[in-house]
Amino acid sequence: MHHVIAVLATLDTKGAEAQFLRERIEALGSKALLIDIGVVGKPGARPDVTREEVAKAGGSSLAQLLVDPTRAAASPVMVAGATKVLLDLFHLHGTHGARLPHDSHGTHDVHGVHAVIGLGGTQGTSNCTAVMQALPYGFPKVMVSTVASGDVSAFVGIKDVTMMFSVGDLLGLNPVTRRILANAAGAAHGMALAGGGIEMRRGGKPTIGISNLGVLTDGTMLAIELLRQRGYESIVFHAVGSGGRAMEQMMKEGLIGAVLDYAMGEIADDVFHGLRAGGPERMTVAGDLGLPQVIVPGGAEHIGLVVEANTVPARWKSHKHVFHNPIIFAPRLSASELEQVGHEAVRRLSRTKGDATLMLPLRGVSRYSVPGGPLHDPAGDRAFFAALKTGLPKGIEVVEIDAGAEDPAFVRAMVEKLVALVERKSATLAR
Repeated sequence: MHHVIAVLATLDTKGAEAQFLRERIEALGSKALLIDIGVVGKPGARPDVTREEVAKAGGSSLAQLLVDPTRAAASPVMVAGATKVLLDLFHLHGTHGARLPHDSHGTHDVHGVHAVIGLGGTQGTSNCTAVMQALPYGFPKVMVSTVASGDVSAFVGIKDVTMMFSVGDLLGLNPVTRRILANAAGAAHGMALAGGGIEMRRGGKPTIGISNLGVLTDGTMLAIELLRQRGYESIVFHAVGSGGRAMEQMMKEGLIGAVLDYAMGEIADDVFHGLRAGGPERMTVAGDLGLPQVIVPGGAEHIGLVVEANTVPARWKSHKHVFHNPIIFAPRLSASELEQVGHEAVRRLSRTKGDATLMLPLRGVSRYSVPGGPLHDPAGDRAFFAALKTGLPKGIEVVEIDAGAEDPAFVRAMVEKLVALVERKSATLAR
């Protein structure tokens, strides 16, 4: 079977590069599928999916876009169109007889798609990676970009996009560009081959999502092992904003079927503008989907701030604090500030459908705040726990345990509770 590698490019400005990629992909034994996401100029290579088809799939027409061709108007249409083309092909993967629509260039039959390569500068990178972010986890995504040596968080988002720095601008072929494009072709071809046969969804028991912070890592490691002993695989997410969002995206994609939401720092940082802020949807998705979940306010007694090395900002001078490292400053929130975090967490959990348990480690919610820790404050913890228990929906059980968040007794109780919720749901579905 030929693997199909899609190439996303504006063929008016990147025609020679896209054609070279086609040749390299086909020399490796895969099949190239050039998708033209350009709008204005003349294509410099033969597309397999024309810009007319892409615009139509995006809900408009090329003629309409050419009336007043601005990037602001054209980009969303071409991104939506290329996304639809690739998702349609992805869903055909493994089926027979389905093919791309015939176009004026006589598109050959294409059964599914197995990887994608994007080419671009700032605008092309933005457009290609917007398409890539809509593709499922595990689907190979390689972006050859002039801006891949800077901060690429906006392009990668929460998806497994591989960014490859083009070094030179993507304007014509030369000895360096040829080698880098050949590497990109090899990477995408290799990923398509390597991923085949590795199934992301496993039958039987659901995969467990676990949120974690550095101040909970010992507890998380024990939880992974205890879950493994019970026959469950888990995926751990560093709850620094992107991690929590990725965990929830995997819930939506059906890759995660139950949640040990051990870390709540993303909510504290949402309320007080810290670096771990998880966004407005965080801690609502499992509830909306009705997934079994155990929720712990791990690491939410402090926030994380980027500061000048070893400098305490004036706003936090009166708070207990610790430096997580020289530039990450962690001030302990006051009792009244923690009440705000508690009320916000309760608000987010208010829509919860399905089985959920809030578990409170009464001796401290992270290694920083247990007895002897730099942020130990039992009175603050009590105010926090009281706020978390106020106004919770009736369906959420509250369990209090006289232990710290990483104590083996607490971790065991957390895992046992989650396994019980999962087994209860499985038994209900089986009936």
